Amino acid sequence: MLEKYDVPVDFKYLAVIESGLSNVVSPSDAVGFWQFLKGTAKDFDLEVDREVDERYHIEKSTEAACKYLLKSYEKYGNWALVAASYNAGTNGIQRLMEQQQARSYYDMLVAEETSRYVYRILAMKLIFENPEDYGFYVEPDEYYLPIPYHLVEVNGKVDDWADFAKDQGISYKILKYFNPWLRQTDLKNRIGKSYYIKIPEPPYNLTHEQLILMQNGISN
Repeated sequence: MLEKYDVPVDFKYLAVIESGLSNVVSPSDAVGFWQFLKGTAKDFDLEVDREVDERYHIEKSTEAACKYLLKSYEKYGNWALVAASYNAGTNGIQRLMEQQQARSYYDMLVAEETSRYVYRILAMKLIFENPEDYGFYVEPDEYYLPIPYHLVEVNGKVDDWADFAKDQGISYKILKYFNPWLRQTDLKNRIGKSYYIKIPEPPYNLTHEQLILMQNGISN
């Protein structure tokens, strides 16, 4: 996705320091891998309401993050400032630049968290790309395996996602594991919008515990 939008691929490490690649909720109610606030998410075409919160949708939230980063780059023309603005906000960085008559992130006096931000991204890049240099030894069979899935289009009402899951041969728990952006047990969908639901392929349509074992390359 980053390559598709011509965003430097190293920005994937921004998501690592923002959320640890988990669908977490911050004390300020930022949500998801990319930690979008509700207003910002809507500004970048993510649906956020009672039934659907696309901040939890990894592909759509990543696309929104790419658009956000590109918009910041149009403003600053410098990727270090783009990264800093993701933490401090574009208005906040712009105000500091004007106050300090600075054009470089490295010449600016910023808040402590923002001052560490770019360096944390760089540190993550170094660790992930050279893990053994930093004491991390991961065997090939210890990596999570990608889980194949197919998409099922839903363009109408869903009375009960548990019934939907059963019809697809999976549990409700597995449905939510693959589609955490579904926030309720039903879907009104009054406008008939199309949603695409991830359904894992056999033999991955297992219990959650079996799924975790399968991800780790362990079979019974």
